[in-house]
Amino acid sequence: MSSVSYHISNLLEKMTSTDKDFRFMATNDLMLELQKDSIKLDEDSERRVVTMLLKLLEDKNGEVQNLAVKCLAPLVSKVKEPQVETMVDVLCSNMTSDKEQLRDISSMGLKTVIAELPLTSSGLTLTGSVCKKITSQLIGAMGKQDDVSVQLEALDILSDMLGRLSGALVSFHSSLLSSLLPQLTSPRMAVRKRSILALGHLVPCCSPALFSQLTEHLMKELAKGPPTSMTRTYIQCLATISRQGGHRVGEHLEKLIPMVVKFTGVEDDELREYCFQAFEAFIRRCPKEMSPHIATVTQLCLKFMTFDPNYNYDDSEEEDEDSMDIDDELEEESDDEYSDDDDMSWKVRRSSIKCLEALISTRLDLLLSFYSSICPALLARFKEREENVRADVFTAFSTLLRQTRVASSRHSLIVSGSDPGVRREEEPAVALLKKQVPATVKALHRQLKEKSIKSRQGCFCLLTELAHTVPGALEEHIPALIPGIIFSLTDKSTPSTMRIDALSFFNVLLLSHPPQAFQPHMQVLLPPVVACIEDSFYKITSEALLVIQHLVKVMRPQGQAGGFDPKPFVKEVFSVTMKRLKATDIDQEVKERAISCMGHIVCHLGDHLRAEVQGVLAIFLERLKNEITRLTAVRTITLIAASPLKVDMSPILPEVLSVLGSFLRKNQRALKLGTLACLTALVTHHAASIKPAALEPVLSELPTLVDEGDMHVSQVSITLLTGMAKAYPSSLAKISSSVLPGVFRLIHSPLLQGSTLEAILEFLQALVLSKTSNLSYSQLLKSLMEPFHRSQSSADGSIVHRQSYHSVARCVAALSSASPKETPGTVAGFIQQVKTAASCALGSMAVGCLSDYLPFLLKEISAQPRRQYLLLHSLKEVISACPASSLSPHVESVWALLFQNCECQEEGTRNLVAECLGKLTLVNPAALLPRLKQLLKTGSPLARSTVVTAIKFTIVDHPAPIDSLLKDCIGDFLKTLQDEDINVRRIALVMFNSAAHNKPSLIRGLLGRVLPHLYKETQIRKDLIREVEMGPFKHTVDDGLDVRKAAFECMYSLLDSCLEGLDILQFLDHVEEGLKDHYDIRMLTFLMLARLVSLCPAAVLQRLDRLVEPLKATVTTKVKAGSVKQEFEKQEELRRSAMRAVAALLAVPEVERSPSMAEFANQIKSSTDMASIYQSIQGGEGGGIGATESMDMS
Repeated sequence: MSSVSYHISNLLEKMTSTDKDFRFMATNDLMLELQKDSIKLDEDSERRVVTMLLKLLEDKNGEVQNLAVKCLAPLVSKVKEPQVETMVDVLCSNMTSDKEQLRDISSMGLKTVIAELPLTSSGLTLTGSVCKKITSQLIGAMGKQDDVSVQLEALDILSDMLGRLSGALVSFHSSLLSSLLPQLTSPRMAVRKRSILALGHLVPCCSPALFSQLTEHLMKELAKGPPTSMTRTYIQCLATISRQGGHRVGEHLEKLIPMVVKFTGVEDDELREYCFQAFEAFIRRCPKEMSPHIATVTQLCLKFMTFDPNYNYDDSEEEDEDSMDIDDELEEESDDEYSDDDDMSWKVRRSSIKCLEALISTRLDLLLSFYSSICPALLARFKEREENVRADVFTAFSTLLRQTRVASSRHSLIVSGSDPGVRREEEPAVALLKKQVPATVKALHRQLKEKSIKSRQGCFCLLTELAHTVPGALEEHIPALIPGIIFSLTDKSTPSTMRIDALSFFNVLLLSHPPQAFQPHMQVLLPPVVACIEDSFYKITSEALLVIQHLVKVMRPQGQAGGFDPKPFVKEVFSVTMKRLKATDIDQEVKERAISCMGHIVCHLGDHLRAEVQGVLAIFLERLKNEITRLTAVRTITLIAASPLKVDMSPILPEVLSVLGSFLRKNQRALKLGTLACLTALVTHHAASIKPAALEPVLSELPTLVDEGDMHVSQVSITLLTGMAKAYPSSLAKISSSVLPGVFRLIHSPLLQGSTLEAILEFLQALVLSKTSNLSYSQLLKSLMEPFHRSQSSADGSIVHRQSYHSVARCVAALSSASPKETPGTVAGFIQQVKTAASCALGSMAVGCLSDYLPFLLKEISAQPRRQYLLLHSLKEVISACPASSLSPHVESVWALLFQNCECQEEGTRNLVAECLGKLTLVNPAALLPRLKQLLKTGSPLARSTVVTAIKFTIVDHPAPIDSLLKDCIGDFLKTLQDEDINVRRIALVMFNSAAHNKPSLIRGLLGRVLPHLYKETQIRKDLIREVEMGPFKHTVDDGLDVRKAAFECMYSLLDSCLEGLDILQFLDHVEEGLKDHYDIRMLTFLMLARLVSLCPAAVLQRLDRLVEPLKATVTTKVKAGSVKQEFEKQEELRRSAMRAVAALLAVPEVERSPSMAEFANQIKSSTDMASIYQSIQGGEGGGIGATESMDMS
């Protein structure tokens, strides 16, 4: 302790030296000391250090002064409160000094102190008292009209302080407002601008009354019709407080908008610019309140985006393209005669275009109208002469394209590769965009050859968006775009970033358009790209190799018999890639791209290379042994192995197999998966060249990979085993003892489903067909059925999971279809012991021979009421697995049987009947849907609930012939949301949720009618709550809970699929109610809130103060002492869930401006319990949700 004091005393002594170098070194040493966390000062040292540093602020040497200011930052947290107050007092009094240098340095000192004041709850008293001191002094300094520079400094410091510590200054807000408002009338422009900034920082945390006072003051001043310079200030202030205060401006918009509209008519360019900035802020911050004014604002934007009074755009340039460049140069020369510096009209154009962009990005619901109003106007402005404005035009048009993509991805139903007969109509916005493509290309392709780099980059970004939004749209315009791409690749003056942009756009173009579009231009396209591979900058080389890789696919697309001959280009492409492939002293990214590119060359053009192929394969083998490039090499060998050219790989195969075998032991999952895929390709396509002995190292590694711990690796391993069973039946006999137990464990695992199960089915069939003695049908069947026999006989009664029944049933059915002779005996056995697995298996077998087994099954269902549920399972399997054509003859008999059982009292049976009805309706929708509709009108509540559940099963997540019929009549089925029976309403909500999730297009048009009924079901109904006496206790039962839960689940699905059809503020009202509801519903609404924060932060901020309370109540709740363990766990999970929503909210930058939220955030930081929950969510599981999602929104 004393040694520190001694050292500091020494330094302070040197600071009084007459030699400026001594003073400088001593101050520097002091700064280093203060920055150490371990340093502790006694009271005397604190006082001396502070006094000395304040004295050094007046030092004659500027460098010493600067160092003294830097020392203040670490000092704030090291000294006690009185010393900080002393510092602030001296600095503030220096601010009014006559010496300009002292004023400047003290103002820097104050800013430094403010930046270091603590925000934690423990330091808030210090921060509060220091802020009060500074504020009262600064308000005094601002009143000094005689010295402008003092005023400017004071305003600057005030802005800093309000920006960081506005919450601590609440008591000063009204006095700050009354001292800032007069500054808006200052004759000095700079004072007015800084006052606006300070007001902007004041607005987010001030009370609603104060905000109204400020807005009304501005409106009153504007109504007086002040001089133009003052009007500019007030409008600019309006825009700033709207940007900062967000939704609060909403309630004043009715009066504000007409005023701002009036001022756009004043002949003053800067004033107009500020008016449009205000409109932009209103649109972004208050989208709902702006709705009535959108048409007016759009008209103004469209009018002023072409406002260029000093320039004559020659209309004839549209037709006369060739003379364009010359005209332009002449035009530019004549422009110089009057100075362009006086022309401010570009600011008006730019601000109106930015306002349009805000409109496009916030109003997805008006997208179609934008295509008729805004889109043509933006296209017409591509000829804008001012480079910055043109960049904004491109940005706005790109936003329009992005919004179209968002809309079409929400509406899209067409899965690529689906049945072309079922294709739905195109999304309307995309159809409108396609009509504009020719005009867009016509306007852009000329600009691709302009000198301006910014313009070209804008063009490439815009065209990239277009190719992503409508793949294939540019096909007929490719000849017009190619010269522009080549110009950017070959022009000597083009910077490297521009080349990279051109290459990456070319890449997107190749990926989104058919090969035939590029083949005729190969002669011109190839040389510039090849030249880029030779470039010295690795990024360009890497992008160019990727382009070559796609061009190789264009030269000879697989699976298409093209008339294009790639021969003239092969040598050029091969030699330049080979040069990069051989090089070892190049960037990692280039190495990987060269391997991948050469792989594609061998795969597509290997027959043209002949002798060179073996040399390439040898290099690939080397790269396979290198740890850095092995993953890329594995993927490339997979590609070549599967090539239709049947490349001869025999020279390297033995060594490749042993290396791949060793990779299966590695702990790198991507490498493991890549290796398994590579081995599968080799076994499938090159079985003749592989000796079974060479596979030994691989086979020995496989048993450990088949494990339920990683289903995907298991699936790929089993696919490889299937390939081996087909190619080398003999080698499987050896490993059956090691691999099969793992496979059977997987089959009996409750986790098995989907594609892994499909892979196992294929494997089992391959085993039976391989006719290996120890892998016969009966052996496999016995192993499959073993757990079921075991669980019946064993004393411990080990339970077999329900999913296992389904998996085993599918496996038995697969085995039976591979051995038709064995089937009848197996069926007979199953009829005796019908259980869940047997019922599924029975159904799967019946698929193989419908006419024999289906009538028998139907008879059994009627005859055996006790086994009805299980036999209906079999029927469901039949309906699910059979193609429509073979089911058609039996539809009537099945329908009749199901119809008899649709009012069954047992809910489980009723649900099965409904599933069968729904899946059967898909076979012949035109005839069967009307029958369901009829039953809805005539049936009992039980029948109605069965019908609605059946409709749920007709809604599948891929395009189906029933879609158009369903769209017409789903409204009738949704009328059951108003049914008097609560159970029918619940099931109707479940069906609605299924539609919203799987096929939103069915219900989009009905939201207006359906939402009121949906929202009605979210309310707690007292008449459905009853008390049940359980012995001495009374227990409350809420019969409406399930319906409410179903309604909130629907709301959650609508957020993802139909966001643009929702009135978010109305939606939030119901979310807010849900935050106070039952445990299950609160869990759901917390999730919804986190989702809403990322989708529409502006609306959530509008309701923030009302949402904080229920969140706070949940997070701060403590469980009563003596509660059971489950109650503790439940409450803990609820708190964590609420905290996730809080974390998502806190990730939005504007949130901390809300006083209630800032206070809540401080409460979390200061409570160790809450802080630890918050930390665990942020650090671990998904607290980052808010951060990442809010990032997307920015």
